[in-house]
Amino acid sequence: MSPTSKPPPLAASHYTRTALALHWVVAGIIICAFSLGLVVSDMHFSPQKLKLVAYHKWLGITVLALVALRGIWRLTHRPPALPPMPAWQQIGAKFTHALMYTLMFAIPFSGWLFSSATGYQVVYLGILPLPNLLAKNKLLADALGDIHATFAWLMFYVLLLHVAAALKHHFLDRDETLRRMLRWRSH
Repeated sequence: MSPTSKPPPLAASHYTRTALALHWVVAGIIICAFSLGLVVSDMHFSPQKLKLVAYHKWLGITVLALVALRGIWRLTHRPPALPPMPAWQQIGAKFTHALMYTLMFAIPFSGWLFSSATGYQVVYLGILPLPNLLAKNKLLADALGDIHATFAWLMFYVLLLHVAAALKHHFLDRDETLRRMLRWRSH
């Protein structure tokens, strides 16, 4: 380490309130966006469907922004160490978290690409037009729609695994894994 470089931050003993808020807000928005995506995918084309699709896009862009903020926060505020557990569980937890972060970026980004390829611009909150990332292309739009849906379903199953693991740690292992995500400390 050079004399001018700073050492990496030490792992905290608990999550910060900012980390907890970002975790739960993003989780809630993802659940809403996924649910809304299921609803609109079964609707016939109508003004109501267009309105709900716009809401779905707004939720996705919000997730993209909050996950970027969460990533920056995590780089500067190390999470607490995992509680004692077998090595395979530590590897599984790290893999699952990496996959969730990847999907939290990939899902809204693929949705934005899909929207661009369909020729429908994303207008965030109905006031901020975001640039189309691709030219209109039906074939590409179909492929991107499938990719977006596949990523969303993968996230659904990974989140089920994440919740199941948290409940297992809480009820079977009786460790602090879940409690530390529910504790709002003053620091």
